[in-house]
Amino acid sequence: MRRVAALVTLLALGGLNLPAPAIAAPAGEITHVSGAVIAQKANGQSKILSVKSSVDEGDVLATSDNAYARVKFTDGGEVVLRPATQVKIDRFAFEEQKPQGDGMVLSLLKGGMRAVTGLLGRRNPAAMRVATPSATIGIRGTTFNAQVVPPGGGGGLPPGLHVHVIDGVINLTNKGGSQNFSAGQFGYTPNLTQPPLIVPANPGLQFTPPPAFNSPVQGNTIGKTGANECVI
Repeated sequence: MRRVAALVTLLALGGLNLPAPAIAAPAGEITHVSGAVIAQKANGQSKILSVKSSVDEGDVLATSDNAYARVKFTDGGEVVLRPATQVKIDRFAFEEQKPQGDGMVLSLLKGGMRAVTGLLGRRNPAAMRVATPSATIGIRGTTFNAQVVPPGGGGGLPPGLHVHVIDGVINLTNKGGSQNFSAGQFGYTPNLTQPPLIVPANPGLQFTPPPAFNSPVQGNTIGKTGANECVI
């Protein structure tokens, strides 16, 4: 019994010098919020997000019906989520000095977003992709809009995946085929089995976040939690 008591004392005082458990670095942070935004964590907890809230691998980010949110990732890339959107950060691995470990996979489950490629996607585009119910979006260093329209349509758009490339090139791939889209082009595929097609004109895609969402972020505060963050 005395030996057990002594061991407990050593642990309490740090006498065994056990290494601290590794804490994963955040994938990014919220830089702008307009409306209610929630992250469902991998452990099942939900967290109300505010400016400077961190986001992590495994999080499902959800915006309410009138909300926008801008996420800045540690590689300098970003996404702006439109209202009624759900995006999961399936994987995020980035170290500036270790490009061989790059990996970023997002799942656009519903709604839409604008994505801007960061260093990870520019130096290792094969390591970055966005999965959707209708196709996988391959990134080639770009800025693009993507919107998933549910069965029944929405905003005058037919169901399926709609994309608009603002800069660079993306690729849509599904069981029906593969298609590249360049700057200025619009694309569409209704489901996983029909090939992606170039649409000759804007079918009605609209993406108008508040003007502040287009301003550059000053400095880097990633990892500093927002004061208004609330776990529920």
